Amino acid sequence: MSLAAPAPRPQLSDEKFSPAKLTSVQYGIVLLLAVLVAGLWRLQVLGSSNWKVLAEANRVRKVPVLAPRGKIFDREGRLLVDNYPSVTCYLLPEQIKDMATELPMIASGLHLPIEQLEATMKRFQGAPKYQPIPLKQDISPDEQAFIEAHRNELPELETHDEQRRLYPKDGFAAHLIGYVGEVSEQMLATDSRYAFYSPGDVVGRSGVEQTYDALLRGVDGSRDVLVNSHGKEVGHLGQELATPGKDLRLTIDLDVQRAAEKAMDGKTGALVAMDPHTGEILAMVSRPSFDPNQFSVRLTKSYWNQILNNPDHPLLNKAIQAQLAPGSTFKIIMSLAGLQEGMAQTMHVFCAGGASFYGHFYACDVHHGMVDLPHAIPWSCDAFFYTLADRLGIDTIARYATEVGLGQHTGIDLPDEVSGNVPSTAWKLKTQHEKWFAGETISVGIGQGAVTATPIQLARALSGIASGGVLRRPHVVFPDEVPADQLTAIHESFPGSGDKTIQVSPENWQIITDAMANATNPSAGGTASIAHLDGIDFAGKTGTAQVMGHDALAKSGGGHKTVPNAWFVGMAPRRNPDIVVAVLWENGNWGKYSALIGAQIIDTYVNKQRSRDNNLRIAENPKPAPAPTPSAPPGTPVAGAAGQRTPAAE
Repeated sequence: MSLAAPAPRPQLSDEKFSPAKLTSVQYGIVLLLAVLVAGLWRLQVLGSSNWKVLAEANRVRKVPVLAPRGKIFDREGRLLVDNYPSVTCYLLPEQIKDMATELPMIASGLHLPIEQLEATMKRFQGAPKYQPIPLKQDISPDEQAFIEAHRNELPELETHDEQRRLYPKDGFAAHLIGYVGEVSEQMLATDSRYAFYSPGDVVGRSGVEQTYDALLRGVDGSRDVLVNSHGKEVGHLGQELATPGKDLRLTIDLDVQRAAEKAMDGKTGALVAMDPHTGEILAMVSRPSFDPNQFSVRLTKSYWNQILNNPDHPLLNKAIQAQLAPGSTFKIIMSLAGLQEGMAQTMHVFCAGGASFYGHFYACDVHHGMVDLPHAIPWSCDAFFYTLADRLGIDTIARYATEVGLGQHTGIDLPDEVSGNVPSTAWKLKTQHEKWFAGETISVGIGQGAVTATPIQLARALSGIASGGVLRRPHVVFPDEVPADQLTAIHESFPGSGDKTIQVSPENWQIITDAMANATNPSAGGTASIAHLDGIDFAGKTGTAQVMGHDALAKSGGGHKTVPNAWFVGMAPRRNPDIVVAVLWENGNWGKYSALIGAQIIDTYVNKQRSRDNNLRIAENPKPAPAPTPSAPPGTPVAGAAGQRTPAAE
């Protein structure tokens, strides 16, 4: 029996690691251990204080305390804009565990469309994770209850107490006051004024709120709170108090503003009332209006669409932004030019229902017969001013119109004022690359053609003429109540012609103002005679401005939007007036209807001043107390009883 041969043993390799390789490996291991030990030393010993701070931050949270904005009052200290306590919901991105699951739950509890919530998250996706994201302002009690009830499931939700703006109802003085809203990304990126703001900050977005935002805003504070692992507050460590914004007193008179709001109710246009002595705005209305309370919290899409789709542009402050043909109110500026140039004093024009110039007949509404300047103003004779315009020429007209502030900003302390337009030969060559034709001057003479103006410009221009050539910068906040550096910055931000004086001779001043007084005088046949005010020295000028030419009107087929705009500028008294009112009623037809609106404002203002003056006289000269009368015997009738007359009743 043969045995199998044993299997051969595997051969062991004779190759060995060299001492140099072993040494390098050993040094590498030692170096690696040294790096690890150094890293642990840096983290646990050298960096202990830093990690301690970060650990504290996990349980100590800095909650911002927003400063309440300053309140806004009228000139007599009556409250216009207040604040009310509100609660805003914020989201802490670093606390989110499962966004896909939690966002729908948050949207449902806060009554927000999921699309809006996702858009908000996308807007802040580049922000630091520790920065709270504002989700919804002015949340309701049931939404607050939802947040508290789901504190464990949704630790990323927290609430902050804030102060929200409370504006007057029904858009009262909305364009003048303005509104607040969140600072936009475009504002942060392009406007240096918002360099120190953060996304979600509330700032003034229009009107006084925007111009005086730095004063009204105040300085935010903060408080340090202890939170648990679920983000719930469990204690307080300290706080830095917020500094409230500065209260602001406007120049408007609440009583005059109420009268203006009522007079413009249901109309489209604007009204400005101003004190010509100082430039203080006493009232400002633009119609249609909007509700600024809708803007003080997150604006709803439906309301925004309603605003955008309104053809009358509710967000437009027509008092300073509606640049339209001024119509016959421009004839006062024409009169100033004609008199100062020595042409109009002896000018007589025969009005046969119009006049012909350069082969074209220009109509006048009435056959006035022979007319001079003192009658041409109250009668508003187009033929007279056609002739005057032709004799003056466009560049002379432009020079006087520019002197009284047309074609340029007034410098009022409200954002987005427009300049209007004063045509001239240079203007047409620059803008249209064509020469000016003499026939174009005729229409300018009655405030038509290429000349445009805003209500605030006309108020300032005509009040300056009635004040003997003194024009003031309009303003809605008392300058002496604004810090000097901020007032300088505001004047630089809103450049204009400012305070200025133009040449008006006393004789010409008297001719113009007397003629304007006759415009409201029924016995003089003035165009504003239906607005006459008994016992008040009330002067003014109407204007009816076509919105399109006769050819375009014939093709349009008519309609409300083709009706002329109705203008009126009035003042009291006629010389050195205490108040001037400019009224624009878009598609209001005849200027006399705007004169009725202006008369209501003049009447309110004058009667208030008279009542105040009378009360002051009574306070300064009180009547002595009546001597006591002896008691009457029983059965004597008591004074003031039914059927008896008392001295007070007489």
